[in-house]
Amino acid sequence: MKETKIRLSPETKERIAALVGNYQISAFIRQAVENELTRREAERDQES
Repeated sequence: MKETKIRLSPETKERIAALVGNYQISAFIRQAVENELTRREAERDQES
């Protein structure tokens, strides 16, 4: 895996931590990105 830095507002980070805990924030973000990529790719494929 390659490291990528992102910026989150304190509020967004707190919301994520409240759901998954401080030690699972990275995993949550990875899964959210994968889910969004899958959704957008499916949407793109339907338009083609």
